Amino acid sequence: MIRVLVVDDSALMRKMIPLILKMDKDIEVVGTAMDGLFALKKIPELRPDIITLDVDMPRMDGLTALSHIVKEYNIPVLLISSLTQKGAAATLKGLELGAVDFVAKPKEAISLHMMDVADEILTKIRAIARTSTRKLRPLRPVPKPEPKRSIPLFMTTDRIVAIGISTGGPNALSYMLPQIPKGFPAGIVIVQHMPEGFTELFAARLNQICQIEVKEARDGDMILPGRALIARGDIHLKVRRMPLGAVAVLSKSEPVSGHRPSADILFDSVAAEYGANSIGIIMTGMGSDGAEGIGRIKAAGGTTIAQDEESSVVFGMPRAAIERGYIDWIASLEEISGLITNASGLPSQFPIKEEKEVLYGAGSS
Repeated sequence: MIRVLVVDDSALMRKMIPLILKMDKDIEVVGTAMDGLFALKKIPELRPDIITLDVDMPRMDGLTALSHIVKEYNIPVLLISSLTQKGAAATLKGLELGAVDFVAKPKEAISLHMMDVADEILTKIRAIARTSTRKLRPLRPVPKPEPKRSIPLFMTTDRIVAIGISTGGPNALSYMLPQIPKGFPAGIVIVQHMPEGFTELFAARLNQICQIEVKEARDGDMILPGRALIARGDIHLKVRRMPLGAVAVLSKSEPVSGHRPSADILFDSVAAEYGANSIGIIMTGMGSDGAEGIGRIKAAGGTTIAQDEESSVVFGMPRAAIERGYIDWIASLEEISGLITNASGLPSQFPIKEEKEVLYGAGSS
């Protein structure tokens, strides 16, 4: 049984979330708490495997409680967040502090609408139960980047790095992308599974700590060397090569395997437009989004990389691609930035150590 403690200041949520969790026979709600103080008192007695935690609460808010839970108990936390700018900012801060993932409440979080996210809550609880907070990497202190100069639009690139990532992704990207050096000669495009309203703030946070430019993708944005574009929540991201350079193309077409944005959609366009001049990377996350798309990058002659199981918070997406035979290299989170900078002809800040067995070509022993 997966033992869950539900922490929320709303009496309605303290009824609704347990009702949702009881839909799964393998999940047991061992208790509820109305704020962070009550939660911290109950943890030693109830010994939950997972905690669902409201972000906005009186007395002790969710972020303060989260800091204590991570430091003192090392219990995985699933944040329950509101779909507001304030809620999004607090949620992203919570992911930095060590929460494993989050679920955004519907804008009208009454009982009828909460059932709209029931499947998401159950799926994430089951996935989190199989992971460990030790897989969340502490963010490396990085020197404050120099003020970024605007990238001249004539500096188009014929090389691209495409990344598909989900659960555990905000922490992984916050760890990895600051290691990409300025002057990186390829464009970077990223699908991170996040709801609408979260990706703009997430991209802005990354831009503050990265040496390269990071921004939420807008329709028509140029794919430029040293620029990373993150797909907007609830909108597919594709790339298209034009006579004067490649651009981002946004689409509201149907979700793919329940995802919009979808890594498969992004990888398909990268394979078609860039072929052998592309690097596809599939990282921590639930499910199999991106597995078939990265296979098409490989078939087109591009290089494919998967994050290893040891450093993935959830190994679902990388595992699906590896098991289908679509991956050239398997690398730890620490090694991925070095691998792509080396592949792009730049010195790496994380030199690849060939003797380490964690990095190996597919089919090697």
